[in-house]
Amino acid sequence: MSTGELKKGGWADQDHVPGIKSELLELNMGPQHPATHGVLRLLLKTDGEIVYQVTPVLGYLHRCAEKIAEGVNYKQWVVYTDRFDYLAPMCCNHAYVTAVEKLMEVEVPRRAEHLRVVTAELSRIASHLIALATFGLDMGAWTPLLYCFREREEILNLLERISGGRMLYNYMVPGGVRYDVPNDGWVESVLEFITMLENKKIKDYNDLLTYNKIFIERTADVGVIDEATAKAYGCTGPVLRGSGVKFDCRRDDSYSIYDKFDFEIPVGMGEQGTVGDCWDRYIVRVREIEQSCRIIRQALESLPDGSVQAIDLIKPVKVPVGAAYSRTESAKGELGHYIISDGGQTAFRNKVRSPSFCNLQVVEKVGVGQMVSDLVALVGSLDIVLGEIDR
Repeated sequence: MSTGELKKGGWADQDHVPGIKSELLELNMGPQHPATHGVLRLLLKTDGEIVYQVTPVLGYLHRCAEKIAEGVNYKQWVVYTDRFDYLAPMCCNHAYVTAVEKLMEVEVPRRAEHLRVVTAELSRIASHLIALATFGLDMGAWTPLLYCFREREEILNLLERISGGRMLYNYMVPGGVRYDVPNDGWVESVLEFITMLENKKIKDYNDLLTYNKIFIERTADVGVIDEATAKAYGCTGPVLRGSGVKFDCRRDDSYSIYDKFDFEIPVGMGEQGTVGDCWDRYIVRVREIEQSCRIIRQALESLPDGSVQAIDLIKPVKVPVGAAYSRTESAKGELGHYIISDGGQTAFRNKVRSPSFCNLQVVEKVGVGQMVSDLVALVGSLDIVLGEIDR
């Protein structure tokens, strides 16, 4: 049986292969392993290099964040959202405060909404740069990591100037944002940075990695997630869009002021292989960086004057009795918060819908029949973050 046949379906039962009788070997990939992108343990059953079964084992980073939400007030819990997807904390802030505001029925000032969009999209670009860098590293490419981390450093500097925090920001709060734009040319710096990305840096990434022959051979037609499988497992974000499904919460279930901006939803097109393979998921993130730059430019060029906060930042808020679910498009996919309020200053229940958790489960099906080296490519293309999965 050829390697190509193994990639497409694998062996359902080794007894069906004439003349081959071997014992399956159980292997642990992780929890400390460079290919698992965090403290993830993958329990593998293999016959040589062929994977027969993949079982994700979670819980190594569990911190009881949802339970903690019942003991701190609504403003204090913003700090914990930073630590979910610590590669895109602004997106996590945005998802949570949107749910609280839905319960409170508070109107966020327009200037604050613009600043939320700008900072969330900068955070998305920073996260995608890490995804490109680490995925390239998984495939044996070292240089793109240096390039991507260099640009990410610029984003961290910009976000530090507006929020005061370098990596974890606590910037968005119910009713708006903590700080207005600093009077140090911040807007001009952001516009200069995204112009550099659009005109030069993205081309560098494509020259170095995207269309590199070795990279394409390692990722094209590998780890194919078809549309039906992606939907069945609840995949969202670049994983779902990589399978050709044009769904994005910013457009299809619009929140904040995303409906005011013109941008496209990149999807996998099978340019280098089958639609939904590892290369498709990678290229979707590259093109989403371009679209995030478009959104940021529009948001800054139309930045209105006015207040950035509708609620007193000092006093705790009391949220009316009720329940609300809000979903937003984080860097990893659909991030949702279901909040139940009993009328007090803390949530009665705060359930988080993690995109990385749902996206990871698909390895149980797609990983079967892959080579172990191709399983590394599959996990890397999902771009998971364990802080969000375990919480």
